[in-house]
Amino acid sequence: MSIGASLFLIAAGAILRYAITWNPRDVNIDTVGLILMIVGIVGLLLSLVWMFVSTDRRRQGTVPPPSAPPPPHPRDRDAY
Repeated sequence: MSIGASLFLIAAGAILRYAITWNPRDVNIDTVGLILMIVGIVGLLLSLVWMFVSTDRRRQGTVPPPSAPPPPHPRDRDAY
């Protein structure tokens, strides 16, 4: 779920929970709004965690830092 979709669910849930006064017999609008807000918050947290984890993986990359020693040559691998 994207961050935008999560924010949309939070906003829609808040509108249903706090702004709608209509109460049908079969559905509790307040409960539906609360469920949408909870799903939106969980989705937002998961999206942020996923974004930070994927950014961290990209930073690690494949290029060694300049102070790292060069990798051993394949023929020298047996010397270790």
